[in-house]
Amino acid sequence: MKTTPTDTSSRNTRPPQAQAALGVGVIVQNDRGHVLLGRHHGGTWELPGGKVDPNHESIAEAAVRELREETGLEVDAADVRVFAMLHDVVGGINRVSMGAAVSVRSASPRVTEPHLISTWQWTGLDALPEPLFGPSAQVLAAWRPDLSIEHPPAHRLAIAGGA
Repeated sequence: MKTTPTDTSSRNTRPPQAQAALGVGVIVQNDRGHVLLGRHHGGTWELPGGKVDPNHESIAEAAVRELREETGLEVDAADVRVFAMLHDVVGGINRVSMGAAVSVRSASPRVTEPHLISTWQWTGLDALPEPLFGPSAQVLAAWRPDLSIEHPPAHRLAIAGGA
C-alpha cells in the first residue's frame, strides 16, 4: 500500500494557538552602580520593559525599544546583554521573561507614559524599594542572586555569555 506524504505547508504557516507571553525586563545600571526603577500607579516598583513585539525583533531590540518608549533613554542593541530566561505561569498562560542588562554612564530618564509610571528613580542595590513587580523581582534575582530578593517562583535558564 502506497502512502502519500502529509502536506505540512499549512502547518508551517498557521499561527500556533497562543499559550505564552514573551517579555523583557531591562536592568539599567549607571556609573554609580544604581539601577533604574519606576513607580507604577498600581503601587509596585518595576524595571523598564514589556512585551516583545511579534514583528521579528530580537530580545535586545525589544529592550532598546521599551527603554526608549518608557524612559526616553537611548541605548544601542549591541550594548544590551541578555542573561537569563525566566518562566512562570500566570492565569493559565506561560509567562516568559527575558532578563537583559545595559550600562549607561549618565542618564536622565523621563516619565513618558504618565498613565503607567509616576516617576523613575536611580536606586542603590542596598536600598531596593518594595513592593517590586513580580517579573522585575525575578529578573533582578536572576541577575544578582546574592541580593536575596523575594520573588514569585520561576524556572531560570541562564543564557550563555550572560551573568
